[in-house]
Amino acid sequence: MSNLDEVLRQFEAAEANLSKLEKVWNILEKNIPKGIAFEDKPVYENACRHYKHILAGLPSIDDWRPTTLPCGLDEIAQSRLDSEEGEFSSKREVNSRIEKIGKELQEYRCRFDQKRRELVRDIILQQKSNEIQRLLTQLQEIYPIDEAQIEYGGQKIDNPMWWELREQVRQIDVLLGSSIPRPSRWSDMQRHLYYALSIDLKDIVCSDWPSVKEELKKSLYTSNEPIPVSVNDLSDLVTSKPSGSVITKLRWENLSAEDFERLVFNLVAGDENHENPEWSMRTNAADRGRDLSVYRVYKDKLSGVTRKRVIIQCKHWLSKSVAVVDIAEAKEKVKLWESPRIDILVIATTGGFTADAVSLIERHNVSDSAMTIEKWAKSDIERILASNPALVAEFGLR
Repeated sequence: MSNLDEVLRQFEAAEANLSKLEKVWNILEKNIPKGIAFEDKPVYENACRHYKHILAGLPSIDDWRPTTLPCGLDEIAQSRLDSEEGEFSSKREVNSRIEKIGKELQEYRCRFDQKRRELVRDIILQQKSNEIQRLLTQLQEIYPIDEAQIEYGGQKIDNPMWWELREQVRQIDVLLGSSIPRPSRWSDMQRHLYYALSIDLKDIVCSDWPSVKEELKKSLYTSNEPIPVSVNDLSDLVTSKPSGSVITKLRWENLSAEDFERLVFNLVAGDENHENPEWSMRTNAADRGRDLSVYRVYKDKLSGVTRKRVIIQCKHWLSKSVAVVDIAEAKEKVKLWESPRIDILVIATTGGFTADAVSLIERHNVSDSAMTIEKWAKSDIERILASNPALVAEFGLR
């Protein structure tokens, strides 16, 4: 089966059955007697029948599916009676069976969400995202907007490409389903698509879409996804006694600008000397150049604990070095950032720094400025990553 719409229908049907089972299980839990009660309880008994009937419609995921059926009320009562007479194993067995139903449903829900992400990930982040980017680029050429037009919103957009843009966003909405949360600016983008003025196009291009795309990437590539490993037993690799040299050059070309920001975020978030990292979700947007904000913690036996606010600008430049003009621009933008004050400005790059830029940073740091500037060149980051092989694997750098 390769038709995407039909595949989605099957996933939707499976989720509908799962939701029904979860509701029935809720009823079962609420109606289990507290003590020993040999009685008829139609609500519970009907729920047992419904659970068994719906469970038959739940497909397997990787050859696994819930199989445990609810216990009858007489069975539960008898196990509790036997327990009072010294037969504790019977009560444990029934209690374990009751608990197993809920655990199986939780396991299935987790597997379902994972498979749903796996199904739509490339479709959203590649096919749909590329199509949306193409449409936005072409629409910008047709409906430019300058400062004089902002006050009244510019011109009304009446173009087939705008309707196609709406359709692509609607398709993403369907693909996300209930397993993947909508990005924080999703409703903003929907509103701008509805009003369809050239100022709305500008908002989508500059703010909505970069933020939405980045949050979708974070949702679809969760930290709980396994990294592919091509062997079943690591001992086999050891006994093979491998030889040869080790490649130290990392594949920075595998990363996008957003990926590089995520990498740096992970580095500071996992370091014990940094706390409260915040990540700007609007790569390349007009957010005053800030990429990451974090506090660096200094511990001293005499003076105690001090914290300094750090702003990290990430520049994923493969063939360009950070120059004097880039340093000067970063220093000017710092003045526009909100309080509290910035103590350290870090410029992290997958490239290098020109000799003049290095000299400028050194002169700045010996001046009377309250803020210091740190340079994290590619070589510095590679040295740090040498002791973080898990991140190297997660970001596909080797």
